[in-house]
Amino acid sequence: MGWNDPGQLRNSEDLASDIENIGTPEGELHLRFFLPSNIELALPATGIREVMNQSPDRITPIPNASPLLLGTINIRGQVIWVADLGQFLGDPVALSTQRAEIPIIAVEDQDMILGLAISDIGEMAWLDSEQLTATSGIPSSMLTFMVGEWVPPYQQLEQPLRLLDPVRILRSARWAS
Repeated sequence: MGWNDPGQLRNSEDLASDIENIGTPEGELHLRFFLPSNIELALPATGIREVMNQSPDRITPIPNASPLLLGTINIRGQVIWVADLGQFLGDPVALSTQRAEIPIIAVEDQDMILGLAISDIGEMAWLDSEQLTATSGIPSSMLTFMVGEWVPPYQQLEQPLRLLDPVRILRSARWAS
């Protein structure tokens, strides 16, 4: 079968038709991920600088720092603080650092960058912010950092998917304690 084969051309036209049928995604692109207690959260892709996996021995502990901070990492010559997002949000299950790699989401706002250590990375998803509802059934320690939640059956969710505000996390006074 060559490029001039009419059967090949028909398949390309079918593919183009299939792509048109997918349509434009609704909403904005978000990264879905999990805390150690299996709570699923999302961050808008626009606030994410980088997603990486780091070996725990590459995270340098800093004495007398907030207990919410695991330490620092060096990414291409830039030192970035790494925080335990679950502990920061009051998740009842501790993040396990006894594993080969820890997923870290680096969020940024203006001149501030912070790495958020989490349990597991999920997938990228187009989510419609107009479908958000008020967040319910979560500890008040998390509520300050939530924008809202998407509830099942939205996009075949099995549990609520909560949207975090990365700027509220970065600018929180909790980092000083």
